[in-house]
Amino acid sequence: MRSFSPILLLALLAACSVPSAGPEPSLAPRPAEAIDPRVPIPGDVPMGPADPALASRLSELVSQVRAGIPAFDSRLAEASRLAAAAGPEASEGWVQAQSALSLLVEQYGVTTRAAADIDALAAQRLEAQKWIAPADQSAIAAAQAEVASISSRQAGAIDRLKGQLAR
Repeated sequence: MRSFSPILLLALLAACSVPSAGPEPSLAPRPAEAIDPRVPIPGDVPMGPADPALASRLSELVSQVRAGIPAFDSRLAEASRLAAAAGPEASEGWVQAQSALSLLVEQYGVTTRAAADIDALAAQRLEAQKWIAPADQSAIAAAQAEVASISSRQAGAIDRLKGQLAR
């Protein structure tokens, strides 16, 4: 068995005693602790005008959707007429109704493209600026809501016709 040498023993004992680095830290309250964390945060964010370029582009997109409504309604009337007269699956009448439904879905693309473009505008702003100003956010939300309302009505009509032709 080996025995510890006295020098090694002294080195180990010296390592256990650490000299004091100075006075112990104070436990008195710090200035930051005096701030009341229950201070209310203002809820009203100052609203300025929306970015004119963004507002113009949103207006264009919503106008495109509104302008596509008559064409959609016209194609819907034709597809509804053909679906009501369609015979069994794969019959001539059923194929014509499916073709009219395809044209209706194509017209619905005007609405879905505009909705995607509005979302892309918001994403681009968020990526470029790391946030969206409240006025811009409000303008985007209003455009999204109007397009979503129109899209919901159009998607419902398409789903009804698909269900009618699936029988």
